[in-house]
This record gives sequence, C-alpha cells and structure tokens, in this order.
Amino acid sequence: MANPFPIPLNALRAIEIVARRGALAPAAEELGVTIGAVSQHLRRAEDRLGMELFARTPQGIKPLPALVQVLPQLTGGFTQLQDGLASLTGAHEGVLNVTVGSVFASRWLIWRVNKFSALYPGLEVRLTVTGAMLDLSRPDIDCGVRYGDGTWPGVDVSLIGGQDYQPVCSPLIRDRVKSPADLAHVPVIADQTSMLDWPAWLTKAGLDPALPLNGPVYSDASLAFDAAISGQGILLAADMMTADAVSDGRLIRPFDLPVRGKRGYFLATAKGRREPKKLGFFRDWLAAEVPASVLGYVHQNVPNTATLAPFSK
Repeated sequence: MANPFPIPLNALRAIEIVARRGALAPAAEELGVTIGAVSQHLRRAEDRLGMELFARTPQGIKPLPALVQVLPQLTGGFTQLQDGLASLTGAHEGVLNVTVGSVFASRWLIWRVNKFSALYPGLEVRLTVTGAMLDLSRPDIDCGVRYGDGTWPGVDVSLIGGQDYQPVCSPLIRDRVKSPADLAHVPVIADQTSMLDWPAWLTKAGLDPALPLNGPVYSDASLAFDAAISGQGILLAADMMTADAVSDGRLIRPFDLPVRGKRGYFLATAKGRREPKKLGFFRDWLAAEVPASVLGYVHQNVPNTATLAPFSK
C-alpha cells in the first residue's frame, strides 16, 4: 500500500507555516528548529513529491500556485489536529483567548467583560490587545474581533456591529458646532488609524465632501478618543464605540446624523476550526450585549452569580 504521507509530518507543517506566513523564521520558531532545518524540510519535501512548492525570489520565498490552491486544506487540517488534541486533554477549555484592537478593548470590551465572566464564572477571558492581524489558527488564540469589511483570507467572520458612525465632541465645545457647516471653523481630530469615511458623512450632511478639515493628528485611536473627550475638537467615530461616553455625558453627538458604512466589527475565527462551547457562549453574549451597548447601557446590572451554574467543560 502506498504511503499516504510521503513526507514527514514536521516537513508538512513547515510547508504550511512558510506558505501562510511567507517566511522561514516563523516556521523555525513554531517547530523549535533552525531556519536551516526548515529550508531542508522544504527541499526534501519537494524532492520526494517531485515538484517545486516555492519560488525563491529576491523578495523572499513565495508559494507556487499549486501550493496556494491546497493551502486552506493544509491549514484547516492542522487546526483540527490542534483542536482535537486540546479536546482530548481538556487543555485551555476554561480559558477564552481573544485578540482585539485597542479601541474595541478600551472603549467597549473592558467595561463589559465582567458581565460575561459573571455569566460563566469558570471561564476566564484573556485579551491580547494589538493592532496587528494575528494568525487566528494559532493554538493560543480562540478568536479575534477585527474592524473592516469582513474579507480576510483564511477566516470565518460574523458581524458584531459598529457600522454606524458620526461626529462626536466634548460638551465643552458644544456652542461652536451648531450646524455641520461649522466643521470648517473648528478643530477636527484626525485619527490616522481610522477607516471611517469623512467624505461620505459630509455628503449626507449636504456639504462638499472635499471640505478641508483641520485639527490635531493622532496615530493612536485611543488617544484620538481622549483628545475628543478633553475638548480638542470633533472626532468621527463609530456609535458603538462612543455610546458609553455619550451616555455618561463625556461626549455628545452634535448633529445626531449617523451614516451606515460598509465596515464594522466582526468576530473572526480560523476557517474550518471547530467551535468549542466557550466560543459559542462568547458569540451569543456578543449578540445580546452589542445591541444594548449601542444604547449606552454599560451600567446594566451584572447577573447574580449565585443563581448561575459555573462554566463546565
């Protein structure tokens, strides 16, 4: 009988990591070997298969079309192996690892995570806060919350919310922004990381979408929010992210004129990955909590944990 695995499993894993990450070093780190050993894995695998898998270019190593075509199957297979082993041992079932951006973490999730924890006392939530697109197939990450249009390779997504956006500002400058036309005469905070569309909002407000807007510039979204709260100017922000500050009076929506964009916040998981019970709990909680939060209900009562059964694996 022909060997169904003509190349060693470690070599197959090296192929998958290099093809997905576009470099030898991540595979070396994950496999605990040298970069030279990874290179040997690839060469020997190509010899055994009788075909080239990668193009060696001045810009780096690139997977060839045949490998690109089967890469989702390889990634999904290794992800299922990881999940199967975790299920067998019960590892990490009591911990939910979530990767999120700084704005979602600081303006929304951190104020509500205690409510989720109260519902599932035996389930610990661990946050990895970063602006980078972390690899969701990593065994130490269960899911991520990403902002965008939902089209990321190798990822399954479900929309959480955050599509509506509009200008906000501190009550300190309320009298300076009586109509949208006043935007030409007040500071407008520029968040360099934002994907929100000022021209679309200006058009809805009946203004020239090319209207010059000037004000302080920030390369960190959380600082841009704080700048708006401190009265430095007008900020274009998602309603979901400003609801709490509007509810408690730190921010106002001077024009009450939201625009629905094509982007939003998505719960993202690696494609083909088994969904454990803990992730289903988090998904269901988001589906209930996000609509309430848009109305600014951050101070809802936390459930009485005495009446709740602890999270069980």
